[in-house]
Amino acid sequence: MTSKQIIKHLKDLEATKVKLAITDIDGILRGKVISLDKFEGIVDGSFGFCNVVFGWDSADVSYDNGTFSGWHTGYPDEAAYVDIDTLRTVPWDEDIPFFLADFSGKKVNKNSFHVCPRTLLKKVRKELENDFGFEAMFSQEFEWFNFAESPESLKEKQFVSPTPMTPGMFGYSILRSSQRSDFFNDLFDLLTEFNIPIEGIHTETGPGVYEAAITYATILESADRAVLFKSSVKEIASRHGIMASFIAKWSENLPGCSGHVHQSLWDGDKNLFYEEKDKNKMSSVFKSYIAGQLHCLPHILPMLAPNINSFKRLVEGAWAPTTLTWGIDNRTVALRALPGGAKSSRLENRVPGSDTNPYLVMAACLASGMYGIRNKLKLSQPAVEGNGYEVSEFGKLPTSLWEATQKMKESKITQSLFGKKFVQHFCETREWECREHAKAVSNWEIERYFEII
Repeated sequence: MTSKQIIKHLKDLEATKVKLAITDIDGILRGKVISLDKFEGIVDGSFGFCNVVFGWDSADVSYDNGTFSGWHTGYPDEAAYVDIDTLRTVPWDEDIPFFLADFSGKKVNKNSFHVCPRTLLKKVRKELENDFGFEAMFSQEFEWFNFAESPESLKEKQFVSPTPMTPGMFGYSILRSSQRSDFFNDLFDLLTEFNIPIEGIHTETGPGVYEAAITYATILESADRAVLFKSSVKEIASRHGIMASFIAKWSENLPGCSGHVHQSLWDGDKNLFYEEKDKNKMSSVFKSYIAGQLHCLPHILPMLAPNINSFKRLVEGAWAPTTLTWGIDNRTVALRALPGGAKSSRLENRVPGSDTNPYLVMAACLASGMYGIRNKLKLSQPAVEGNGYEVSEFGKLPTSLWEATQKMKESKITQSLFGKKFVQHFCETREWECREHAKAVSNWEIERYFEII
């Protein structure tokens, strides 16, 4: 629809207000509700959004090391643009009209707003279209834990020992999903109604943990769906007296939560990852794409594992990769190739956790795959058969956010993929996160040292 048709549609719905949101560097939706009259005045232009959303962390604490935004800038407004193609109505919130916005508008180029995650993804997507004429089809799947808590009750517990929604290890359990069928069915039905179509939801191994696969789409639409999925699940859960958490790992005794990214490249209706004549049905494009991601993984890891806690999940034997490996339908490697058929051939990157920013993780995957195609990299590394944790001769992933951030900060590859300004800003935010963690005193330290030392 055109902007005029959008306005007419909203008036036909008798809407009086509209919800707008942008996504910050941590993947958190930051937004506001405005009147329909105000929306009509900005839909063809822009609106001001305070750039503090790129100058503070997930706890709203201002960075003291940020170049782009900080006290030194005065926190001015930046021009944000509504993407009218993202129109949805929120079925669990009186069907209020909802739009996503970003800081690029329709004219995306190398000079576009360099710290906006959605804008970065649009720039990478445009490079794929301009340089190769391909289209990227992606999807992200999520695992997350559900707790019988509220924000108030969890704060009273000082965020220690939250109570899972259901007890026990019940992976793929029909019993557990039926015991909370009100919540389970609401997730499936309301998300689909909100234009986040779901391929499937099931319980995963762990108390109160679910996994959902979002239907694949073009890469920007897929990232929009993934960002909205996380926020929507939390809102729907709250209406059932549940707290949903996408933290990568909340307990050392339980598996972590993944955010695997499925990806393929297309030329019209042809899946460019499929090759009938190859023994593994893998095209040369597919092999170079995998080679590119393997090569770039150590350089882009903070975009796939952005938090201190992310690295608690990336440990051996926890269903998350630790080595620079690939394999065919192998869940112990970093990159799981699924060369099933002409329509279904795809790559699953198993490194990302559920705590990722979907715009950044998809931009990182696509840009690194393109790096392999552009540089005609050969997939000389053999596919792993068996336990990928034991195959370390091709390298291991960095083991901490600080180590990974320094690698990214110093990398010429990341600067070529995403631009110097984005890399500088993003690495500043990750260094801040490390500093905030370093000064905190944990329960582990108190229990370990308080009496005995």
